[in-house]
Amino acid sequence: MKKQVLTALSCIFLSFGSFAQEDMKTEWTKKFEHKTNWVGTGLEGPGEVSYIATNKEITVYKTSDGSIVWSKPYKELVPGLRKVDAFAPFWESDAIFLFDKKVGKDKLAVVDLNTGKILWESSIYQGLTDENITYIAEKKGFLLSLAESLTFVDARTGEEKWESTAFKGAIAISEFIDGDLVMLNVAPPGLKGLFKGFKNQIVRMDMANGDIKWEATYRGIPGKKLVTKERIYDLNIEKDKIFLTMNGLQVFDVNTGATLWAAAYTDGSKKGNYALYGAIADPLRVGRDVYIINKTKKSKFVINKYDLNTGKLLWATPEFKSAKAIPNLFVIEDKLIAQIGGVVEFQSITKTTVDGVITYTYTVGTVNIKPNGLMAFDTKTGTQAWDSERFKKGITNAFVDKQNLIVSSGKSLYSIRYSDGNVNYEEDVKNGGVGLAVEILKYKDKIVVVGQKGVSLFKISDGKLVKTNKYKKAKSEKLVDNILLMRTEKNDFAAFNLDDCSYVMYNAKKDSKQFLSEDGKFVWAYEKKQVTKLKTR
Repeated sequence: MKKQVLTALSCIFLSFGSFAQEDMKTEWTKKFEHKTNWVGTGLEGPGEVSYIATNKEITVYKTSDGSIVWSKPYKELVPGLRKVDAFAPFWESDAIFLFDKKVGKDKLAVVDLNTGKILWESSIYQGLTDENITYIAEKKGFLLSLAESLTFVDARTGEEKWESTAFKGAIAISEFIDGDLVMLNVAPPGLKGLFKGFKNQIVRMDMANGDIKWEATYRGIPGKKLVTKERIYDLNIEKDKIFLTMNGLQVFDVNTGATLWAAAYTDGSKKGNYALYGAIADPLRVGRDVYIINKTKKSKFVINKYDLNTGKLLWATPEFKSAKAIPNLFVIEDKLIAQIGGVVEFQSITKTTVDGVITYTYTVGTVNIKPNGLMAFDTKTGTQAWDSERFKKGITNAFVDKQNLIVSSGKSLYSIRYSDGNVNYEEDVKNGGVGLAVEILKYKDKIVVVGQKGVSLFKISDGKLVKTNKYKKAKSEKLVDNILLMRTEKNDFAAFNLDDCSYVMYNAKKDSKQFLSEDGKFVWAYEKKQVTKLKTR
């Protein structure tokens, strides 16, 4: 299923002084007749559209050049629909849901994004939001997760094809296979009260009639990140097996739903309005081997090695006595290397009240979890091969290059031999002139150092400095081809060309909204009644 391909940028970081080169070039700028209270930026390409809206009117424009496709007040678009409280665009269906929310009296209208024509409207579906509507492209219809049933309707007419009372909850994730839908249910936080009798279900459903061919129970909660709402679970179908990655791994038979094996744990990284992400590495699959981090009854980490097909436990490492996070696992030849501690993501929501006015601050950032270190194990036996004392004082992250592990301590770069943990070279990060390393990335034959005040490039082969350029303190947003997108707390952007470390930049205006294209080529800036499309290269 196609998702909206632009990512909202609303994260918060500290900022330093600016060292700009040149501004991003403007592809186009358009001023519209009404404000941009709500925006939806669609796919790039011929015929693709985006929209801006208020609670009284909507304008749809071409994503490519900003020209208006259609613009209407809701009272003209849908008679009886005077206001709209929420929107749910489904880009692949070329349709958008418009909601007029009233308790027990919800109204919705589904409108063709390309023409502004009403496709269908209804007042019988209550409690619908974008979280409990799923577009099934293969069947050109919407699955509506309602309190009493799962209802499948034709996308263009709203005609009900079938309903099923055997599936409870919204669809967390799904995969289409041979005319059937394999799907996982979830009770979204804002909709928990809607689904009475909810239980964890993974099912295979015949999309022709809604019959369930099999049903199984999964462990855990399909969660999303606190602020950015990204999924922190995944489902893949490979041949005759379903792999559910969610706090470990659960494997099901695609034909019968039988649980083949599971190695799952409870993640305790979320506490109220603060959560850590990436503190425990996802299962690492190498051929028929899979390495999964788990916890013992004493809440100590171990790494287990399983046979991917049978789930047989092949070995377990000794307990990590003091580790509080293992964010990365690497296999090089006959060694499994665990990164202990390091930089992981946090997201938080802070509520403040001043003179009766409530304000919410949404923050996405990083925190370095200690203790830090590197430890290697023999892949055949699980016995410890080596333990590097060098990173006890700090580590950010690491990546594999051939038979070496490239590691940043924040202050230095290291090339570590996989076989014995010895150092090929050490290079001072300060030589790059952009402060301590926050993160390192691999680009061709170079180490990309995201520093406190910019980006620097070093040779992987010997650690020597190649290029450097200063910018504000920013987080790496996306690496696409040779372009590294950087973003500050105020949603200022820099697009670094990693071939020469030059960059173009964009400074966001107050109270504006920014979206970044999936391919990293464009930034859309929404400012009051104006929309600007900027080129990152």
